[in-house]
Amino acid sequence: MMDPFLEPGVLVRHPGQPDWGLGQVQSVTGHRVTVNFEEAGKQTIDARVVRLVFVGDDPRGQA
Repeated sequence: MMDPFLEPGVLVRHPGQPDWGLGQVQSVTGHRVTVNFEEAGKQTIDARVVRLVFVGDDPRGQA
């Protein structure tokens, strides 16, 4: 299941690649999320396989 917070502009980290640094979501197409990471550049992530970690105030926790 896709997280609703995955949308362009959101800041994330890749849980399996901490050395990639902070990433900003560029686009979301189906299960494919393109993220521009500080240290790894633009990467396409399969959101069915990798659960990206939201950075900042999690919008899912707000009332």
